[in-house]
Amino acid sequence: MDHRNGSEVSEFLLLGLSQGKEVQLILFFIFVLFYSLILPGNILIILTIWVDRQLGSPMYFFLASLAFLDICYSSVTPPKMLADFLSQHKTISYGGCMCQLFFLHFLGAAEMFLIIAMAYDRYVAICRPLQYTYLINKSMCYILFGASWAGGFVHAIILVIVTHQLSFCGPNILDNFFCDVHQIIRLACSDTHKVEFLTFINNGLIISTGFLLLLISYAILLIKLRTSTTHGRSKASSTCVTHIIVVFVMFTPAIYLYTRPSEPLPLDKVVAVFHTVIFPLLNPVIYTMRNKEIKSSIKKLIKRYCLWTRE
Repeated sequence: MDHRNGSEVSEFLLLGLSQGKEVQLILFFIFVLFYSLILPGNILIILTIWVDRQLGSPMYFFLASLAFLDICYSSVTPPKMLADFLSQHKTISYGGCMCQLFFLHFLGAAEMFLIIAMAYDRYVAICRPLQYTYLINKSMCYILFGASWAGGFVHAIILVIVTHQLSFCGPNILDNFFCDVHQIIRLACSDTHKVEFLTFINNGLIISTGFLLLLISYAILLIKLRTSTTHGRSKASSTCVTHIIVVFVMFTPAIYLYTRPSEPLPLDKVVAVFHTVIFPLLNPVIYTMRNKEIKSSIKKLIKRYCLWTRE
């Protein structure tokens, strides 16, 4: 056994989503089918924006960045989950658990900050249209994208450092399909009050503040658009509504999971599946389904590929 920080636990046992073999097989095929349909769609969105020069505006740069982040985020827990569906020995090492915790919160926080950057892009486009090309240029897009990743890294590294200070000397069973901070804290032998408080500040407060700021921002933008008589008002309103849908899809499960005490609740696993597996891959699809330009570009790209393969 390892003895890091007084710890005697070198691995954790994951109970997963179900203990029944038949249920696990059904879930395995459902998630594989979901991934085989949605994951290529996200890759297609990135390729379309990259190939089509007409989609060179900052809004599409951020959409492609979101699709890339969502692909990365939804690749943290599902591979292990799918492997465990077919395995009798569902364990994860202490180091693997910390890595999963880091990348889950690194990419999740980076996505949150990116959505805030997208809200800023819409604010400038609607409220300061004459200054848009000056304020949101390529350099600013890269700065906002880099800042999102940097913010996610700082958030995750703080969480891992705080969690690593805990001692684990007894139970090592995690009633979930992945390692997350609340489940790990519940297994600690040492006093967890300080860690829980720091975790709430680093997780719950940031998530709640970001959610409220985004809702207020988009409410102001919708009011601004309602009183505006400029050309393209309906298109801008539709874009804002799409952003609001994604904000609710992303933040609602996160608020449920991270802004409350660490005691388990019956819906924890279900919400965690939607938060870490399903919703991340659906975010870019939601944007695409409500955007005529990108749907048209995807159709053109598919037709071009079909013609190329026939020749």
